[in-house]
Formats: sequence, C-alpha cells, structure tokens
Amino acid sequence: MEIVPFNPLYASAFRDLNLKWIEEFFAVEPLDTYLLENCEASIIDKGGYIFFAKKENDIVGCCALLPAGPTTFELGKMAVDPNYRGHKIGQKLLSHVLDFSKKKSLRRLILYSNTKLNNALHIYKKFGFVEVPIEENLEYTRSNIKMQLTL
Repeated sequence: MEIVPFNPLYASAFRDLNLKWIEEFFAVEPLDTYLLENCEASIIDKGGYIFFAKKENDIVGCCALLPAGPTTFELGKMAVDPNYRGHKIGQKLLSHVLDFSKKKSLRRLILYSNTKLNNALHIYKKFGFVEVPIEENLEYTRSNIKMQLTL
C-alpha cells in the first residue's frame, strides 16, 4: 500500500469513501455535498491537500488537509473503505499527513469529530491530538468534539 497525493482521477473515490462513513453514522450535510462533489475546487484550489491510500489499483482510504490559518490546517474527510478497516490504513494516512505537515512547517493541526466515532478518536489520541474547547455554531451539526495537535 502507498500514500499518493491528489489526482483528479480519484475524486470520485474521495466522494464515495466519505459518503459511506457519513451515511453509516450521520446524515450528509450541505457542506459535505459541496466538498465531496467539488473536492478539487473546494480543497486543492484553496491551498489544501488530499491524500489517498492506494492498494494495487484500488483507492482504499483518503483524507484531506484544509487551510484554517497561515500555519494551521484542519484534518478532515478521513475515510477508509469498510472492507479494509482494521488494516491500520487510517494510521498510515495520519502518519503521512503528520510527516507532510512538518515538512511544510505547519504549526498546528485541528480536527472536528464526534464522540461516537470511538475508533477514530482512539487513533487521533494515539498520534498526540488532544481535546480543546469547541466553538459554537459550527458548520457541521454532527461535530461535538474538537482536537488539536501542535507540531
């Protein structure tokens, strides 16, 4: 398995992987639809990054980094194909993102999640993310926890 950067050929995999987990646990919100249907324009063209976990010719995971300030990015839209869960793909993606962020001299990563996503929260904590106060009136109604990692 390898981690590869954004390629427009993988845009549909980004959308489909994320829709699977969102629909499994929550409802798809308007911002989800916008980001997932327009990932190149809404993430890449705005200075963000998308990474894919590729196993042979299959995209089995993905995640994005969205600009949230000059040296702060938001980790979001992390998803792993249900058939590949339990193979540490999320951890490999996160490890890649952390190495990439340090090379880019980013100072902080933030993320928004939900406390019912126990496996995801466990991985974030394992990599050093800590819970911080969450703002009110967030764009996603499902977000009930905010975490950050100082690099």
